[in-house]
This record gives sequence, C-alpha cells and structure tokens, in this order.
Amino acid sequence: MKILISADMEGATGVTWPADVLPGTAQWERCRSMFTSDVNAAVLGFFDGGADEVLVNEAHWTMRNLLLEQLDERAEMLTGRHKSLSMVEGVQHGDVDGIAFVGYHAGAGMEGVLAHTYLANQITGVWVNGVRASEGLLNSHVVAEFGVPVVLVTGDDLTCEDALGYAPGALKVAVKDHVSRYAAVCRTPARTAADIRAAAKEAVALANRREPVAAGPFTVEVEFDAEHLSMASTVVPGVRRTGERKVAYDSETMYEGIRTFKAVTTIASAAVEEQYG
Repeated sequence: MKILISADMEGATGVTWPADVLPGTAQWERCRSMFTSDVNAAVLGFFDGGADEVLVNEAHWTMRNLLLEQLDERAEMLTGRHKSLSMVEGVQHGDVDGIAFVGYHAGAGMEGVLAHTYLANQITGVWVNGVRASEGLLNSHVVAEFGVPVVLVTGDDLTCEDALGYAPGALKVAVKDHVSRYAAVCRTPARTAADIRAAAKEAVALANRREPVAAGPFTVEVEFDAEHLSMASTVVPGVRRTGERKVAYDSETMYEGIRTFKAVTTIASAAVEEQYG
C-alpha cells in the first residue's frame, strides 16, 4: 500500500504569520521544523497503520521547505518546483492508494489562517461549478479522477470544516484554531504530532484505490483584486473575462483544469507590480 502526502505549510503547527512561511526569513527557518514535525508524524502514523510506501510531495511556495533529515527513513520526498500536477504530483502513476493533505488551509475569500488559493493575495475567490473552492477542493477533484481517496486532512479548524465538503470520510486534525487571518490558538508540536500520528494510523483503513470519478465538465471561475490581472490571464487559451476582475474557463477534466489554473496564476503573478499590485 502506498500513501501520498501533499504537504503545504500555511496549515502547519504554529504557523500564523506571512514571515512564518516566506522562504529565507528567520521565522520561516524556525517554522520549517514544526512543518516537518507535522509531516513526519503523518509518515510515522501511516507506517504504524500498515502502509508499505509513503511519498511526501512538497507543495509550498518553492517546494523546498521540509527538512529531509528529520523524516522517517522509510519515506521518500519529492521536492522542487515545476511538476505536472503541482501539489498532488505523483497521484497520476496508478500506484497510490490514498492521499493526505497535510498543512492545508482555507481558500481565497474564506475565513482561515493565511487563507488563500495559490497566490498569497491577488486572488479573492475561486469557484468550481459555482462552489467556492479551496486548494483542498481543487486537488480533491484531481485525485478523484485517478481513483485515489483523500484519507487525512490537517490544518486549522476551518480547514477541517472545509474538508467536510470535499472529503467527508477523511480523518481531520486541527493543529490550531482560527482567530483571524494572522492569529490562531496553537497546540504544541508534541501534541499535534501525537494527534496526527494517531489519525494517520487510523486513516490507512480508508486507503483503497477506487474507480476513477469523472465529475466534469468543470467551469472554473477566478476573481482577482485588480482588473488588469483578469485581462492578463486571457492570454491563456480558453480563458475568458466574465467581469472586470473575473475570468472563467471550461475543462472536461480537473487534470486539465488544474493545469490551466496553474497557468492562469503564473501569468497573473507575473503581471503584479510591487507598489500598485
């Protein structure tokens, strides 16, 4: 049995502030250890539950944040950027039985600690077929097309609440409780590690590859905080403006949908000016 861990950082233990997740800052360096503790706890729990393989896919920013030397030696880690499926890279090869979303967060326009969708600020909302979407929801559609269930979600309490909509049967672990976008009541790393390890052990029982779910076609809408970002995004084939600050595109599958979304966010990010956005 093989488990894939998609590891993001904003939902990690102790993380509440932009500097906590911004590569190169002193706070990021400090929080890397707590992020790694969460991921390693999931790794240990999955092996406790009988998994044969665990692959950790780095999913935050530069995708070079986790401390490999602290992971259980039985695990492997995929690190670095420019991966075909980004946050869920590895799910497409037909050998993954279950996936865990560790360190996840709420989506753009939602309440939640460091809530966003792909871009830190510029996106104010994402919708899939009319439903407001977090990264968890987007990625859940992708993995479903490969027959892989989401078995574990960790993050703040609102992340766990969000996951009820896209992975109701998955185990959830709240490592902190939302107070504001930049504040939370946090559990200690020792406590969250124990909670995540126990949940991961139990979640192994949910890791059973299923028939792929073709839920498309999808209409994905993206709203930005400035009109020029919507205009810039239309250079991506199939992307159309639906308002001053909003674009939309259609996709038969979320495999293609997430790849188009990645292109849209890359173009929009490149169009942001330092002072005026």
